[in-house]
Amino acid sequence: MKQLLLMLLLAPCLLFAQGQANYVCPPCGPCDTLVFHQPGKCPHCGMKLIKKDKLEKRMKICFLLYEGIEILDFAGPLEVFTDAGFDVFTVAKSNKPLVAQGVLKVVPDYSLADAPPADILAVFGGNAGPTAQDPEVMAWIKSRDKNTERYFSVCTGAFILGNAGLLENQTVTTYHDQIETLRKHLPNAKVLENVRYVDNGRIITTAGISAGIDGALHLVAKLKGEEEALRVARVMEYDKYVPNQGLVIKK
Repeated sequence: MKQLLLMLLLAPCLLFAQGQANYVCPPCGPCDTLVFHQPGKCPHCGMKLIKKDKLEKRMKICFLLYEGIEILDFAGPLEVFTDAGFDVFTVAKSNKPLVAQGVLKVVPDYSLADAPPADILAVFGGNAGPTAQDPEVMAWIKSRDKNTERYFSVCTGAFILGNAGLLENQTVTTYHDQIETLRKHLPNAKVLENVRYVDNGRIITTAGISAGIDGALHLVAKLKGEEEALRVARVMEYDKYVPNQGLVIKK
């Protein structure tokens, strides 16, 4: 009985406290469930707190994985996008474990059959040839095009986008050792060398490995502002990021 009376007495105070705790950290992972009573910066990740009612919908990014994928091609951008608060999930032909670069076992979140829609589709290099030549994967990418806002590729992931018909008459890039091969493969595209990334507006292609991190930070800057991209680079201690070091096609 005493406990019940105590709870009734404390209830107004608890409701008041909950009503004041209306500041949150923008989605970034570990701090997402915390609430704060006043504006400021999150003591855990350093992001500026925002009001709950201003919390934006998390943009969803689908990472297409495959057997033999290059680890850093997808792990670097994964770090960037998750630190920036994007909702990243992985997809492969099946949701059985696959082996990245011959050493790392990865279990995809979804298969092609049950993957949810995404705002952005990201593809990566490594042993990209079989995936780029897979009719089922190509049909899957094309079937989702109407609901996909943007595309992002790293390294030879450009061949996957190319075979899906997305790079026709575009200016693109890829891993330096595959520039000439991509030129022959995409005669209607302008394939550039010696550039970190190329932003066509809807499609961003990058060169190899570390250039994927640069392209991902560029996309964060494009969608969330340069301050956020620089913050993520600091969190990662990635001191190689230079804003606007790639090519942005003006249309």
